[in-house]
This record gives sequence, structure tokens and C-alpha cells, in this order.
Amino acid sequence: MVAYNFQSQFVDAIESGAKSHTVRRMSKRRHAREGDRLQLYTGMRTKACRKILDPDPVCLKVQSIVLEVGDESIVAAEIDGTPVNDLAAFASSDGFESLETFHRFWRMFHGVGIFHGKLIAWGTECHE
Repeated sequence: MVAYNFQSQFVDAIESGAKSHTVRRMSKRRHAREGDRLQLYTGMRTKACRKILDPDPVCLKVQSIVLEVGDESIVAAEIDGTPVNDLAAFASSDGFESLETFHRFWRMFHGVGIFHGKLIAWGTECHE
């Protein structure tokens, strides 16, 4: 099992199923693999910690993602080397109200430049 923490702004979208993936930076720690159960939390390491979904969803797919974050907008995105043509739809599926809020979030937390990470998608069952 792999646990992921989410800011409170994403909880409603995760609970409703509108957000069924997360974008995470590359790290030394292991990310989920297809078939793993995921524990999705908000407020980890605080008294307000709670699990968002129960039962735990299954990791359906892990893909490489590259985001190019500019001063004024998200310039481009690629998933496994394929360009994302509809950035607004991607932003929405990632739990954001608009492409502008997606850009503000990425700029604030990751800065301007190229972001390399993993897109981790989940669901209720593993499709093999």
C-alpha cells in the first residue's frame, strides 16, 4: 500500500470521483505501481488526519508527466510523451476549477519551469 496526502481543497473532488488521479514529483520514495491499493488522506501528520476514500482504491496506471509552467500560463503538458491537447480538461480532471487555478497552484508550489513527475490514476478495480 502507498499513502498519499491531499490538501483539503481536493477532498470533495476525490470523494465525488471527479478527481481520480494525482500528479507527484519524482522522489527517492517509491510511488504506487499498477495494482497497488492506495490510501488517500488529508491532513496527514496532524490531529485532523482522515482517510478520504474507504475502501482503498486501486492504482490503475502510472505514467510519466512533464509540465511546462510559464509566468502567465501552463505552456504545455505531456503524458508518456504524448502532448495534452486540452489543458483545461486536464486541469478539471485534476480537481481544479479552471486552467488558471491549475496554473496558479503549480506556479506557487513548483515555480516556473519544467516539472517532471508521475501521474498516478486510481479506480475501484484493477483492469488486467
